[in-house]
Amino acid sequence: MSRVSSEKDDPLAWLLEEKDPGVRYLALRDLMHLSQRDYELVAARKKAHNQGPIVKILARMNDKGYFVKPGTGYSPKYKSTIWSVILLAQLGASVKEDERIKLSCDYLLDHTLTPGGQFCALASGSPSGTIDCLQGNLCWALTEMGVDDPRLKNAYEWMARSVTGEGVAPATQKSAPVRYYAYNCGPLFACGVNGRLPCAWGGVKIMLAFSRLSRQKQTPLIKKAIHESVEFFLGIDPVTANYPRGSDAKPNSSWWKFGFPVFYISDILQIAEALVGLGYKSDPRLKHLLDFISSKRDGSGRWLLEHDYPGKTWVDFGSKRKPNKWVTLRALRVVQAV
Repeated sequence: MSRVSSEKDDPLAWLLEEKDPGVRYLALRDLMHLSQRDYELVAARKKAHNQGPIVKILARMNDKGYFVKPGTGYSPKYKSTIWSVILLAQLGASVKEDERIKLSCDYLLDHTLTPGGQFCALASGSPSGTIDCLQGNLCWALTEMGVDDPRLKNAYEWMARSVTGEGVAPATQKSAPVRYYAYNCGPLFACGVNGRLPCAWGGVKIMLAFSRLSRQKQTPLIKKAIHESVEFFLGIDPVTANYPRGSDAKPNSSWWKFGFPVFYISDILQIAEALVGLGYKSDPRLKHLLDFISSKRDGSGRWLLEHDYPGKTWVDFGSKRKPNKWVTLRALRVVQAV
């Protein structure tokens, strides 16, 4: 470990330990900010793709590119194609490092993305299966892994329209060429699962996806969608997570449980990740959330795993309520950025 001290209470040194190549690669990339051509980063990236959890997940992939069974890949959660691709992206997988990653991404685009740009959760492949959390997660994941496919442009276009409502007819107008559906049922994250109210879990994924687009790719429509999304999330104190909800009396407790991996359930750390990624790190409305994130460090400057999916994914990522490298990586990205 050449670039930082190895003191016991140094969380960065902990993340850079050689025994965890997946975390180490992302820490070098995102916290040390090494150049993509830096020898140490190149070596770490290759090692992460050859020895870390990425390898264990890819070993479960069918040689045609899908996981578990062919088709759209939504079920079974959380090992099918959709969830495996989302997890691979969170682990830093890149289509440039392993042809199997590109094969799986291509399979997903071929079988899950509709001509209208909607990612579909239904086995039928109908656009009626679109839902914000899925749309945002997959746009983010594919962009994060370096997928360069013109079909993604349509996916981002639909996502922006679904937020702003521009050019999208109500779900009842079934003859309209572009309309809402039962799940993604209205502007600003309105969701049928959330009593037709805006779903903050889905909105976080959409903001995160937009944060991965370069300024050059942010069309006026996308910029408008970003602005409306940010104002929605900062319209209240994010620490309260008091966003619209259906019949639930209180916000879901998972908001305050930092976890890894992150699928459709969101935590408030992910709100910070999205807003910081969109350039709002200095917005005073974000200060309480940033203070809250920092307050959750333990005595060694690490964050605990509070929400996980034990036995439900191809790989487990640590013990619950114990210091966790993946959660600490997520939190340090935010803390360091501000």
